[in-house]
Amino acid sequence: MAPAKKGKVKLNSAESTQPPANSFPSCLRPVPPSSVAITIHAKPGSKSASITDLSEEAVGVQIDAPPKDGEANAALLDYMSSVLGVKRRQVSLGSGSRSRDKVLIVEDVTIQGVFDSLSKASK
Repeated sequence: MAPAKKGKVKLNSAESTQPPANSFPSCLRPVPPSSVAITIHAKPGSKSASITDLSEEAVGVQIDAPPKDGEANAALLDYMSSVLGVKRRQVSLGSGSRSRDKVLIVEDVTIQGVFDSLSKASK
């Protein structure tokens, strides 16, 4: 049997640059290579659009559009793109188009940036 090689132990580059996954709520998940999935609990038909809650399960978002003909989904995508400071085309609906519980996919962002933007908007 060949002797074991001596040398430095290489770390995976993703492990060394990313903070621990448990430092963010479970409603935020990284999607390789550079996207983030956000679990949303939408509340359509409100008087104004706002972030109401940032919990482990989901981000609570009030939407100022009625839940018919996709109006609330379009308003949700517009509002979330403005909160996160990204272009509208970077935000898409991953699942839940006919449910209050949705998953948004935000492209070309970091999970830290998304967390900071949502924390700022929820206060």
